[in-house]
Amino acid sequence: MQEIPYAGNELELFEHANIWKSYYASLLKPYIKGRVLEVGAGIGGTTSHLCNGKQKEWICLEPDPKLYIKLDSKIRCKQLPACCSALKGTVGDLPREQTFDTILYIDVIEHISDDSKELDNAEKLLAAHGYLIVLVPAHPFLFSSFDKAIGHYRRYNKNMLKAVAPVNVAIRKLAYLDSIGLTASLVNKYVLTQNYPTSKQIYFWDKVMVRLSRVTDFIFHYEVGKTLIAVWQKNK
Repeated sequence: MQEIPYAGNELELFEHANIWKSYYASLLKPYIKGRVLEVGAGIGGTTSHLCNGKQKEWICLEPDPKLYIKLDSKIRCKQLPACCSALKGTVGDLPREQTFDTILYIDVIEHISDDSKELDNAEKLLAAHGYLIVLVPAHPFLFSSFDKAIGHYRRYNKNMLKAVAPVNVAIRKLAYLDSIGLTASLVNKYVLTQNYPTSKQIYFWDKVMVRLSRVTDFIFHYEVGKTLIAVWQKNK
């Protein structure tokens, strides 16, 4: 299995952004079922919000050896649902006969140089009518020192995300999230220019700004925000 060291160290900082994770989880859960592959599972911070234990199987795939050890320890200590298991490696390491009903990339493909090839490989592992779910940072103009610090190659708009979609899938959801948080990204890009936010800033964003965004995103019809989600379904 391939090992790829992770460049960033923000996972612990964002691990307890519970309101944010619960928000996007509420939009994605209808598409998460059966056998699930979570690519780039990190330390399981996202898994705990998306996996309710009712899935048939949930494989947490993580190529960074240090993160994998932490992830595997959480599973062994039963901090994640019993259906979860950890696997060290990448999508390319998995056998093609192994298929999944849902494949998740939550804050992952922006870290991969050839994102189109990655998603093509993922599509080959999707069962018929299975869902491919991607969550990414939005708007190339917001690319900042923080993005560089945590190993991002890019930020996305809707056209960019459509362009890297595998051929044999159809779009089911494409939406921007966190319209209020967009202002925080603008401030950091043009005023603060921080490599990393502080824990106090994360706390304020999660507890105040995300709560407001849940209202304003609906008002703006999910056309404004600093995060972009896409859900594709594999054609028969």
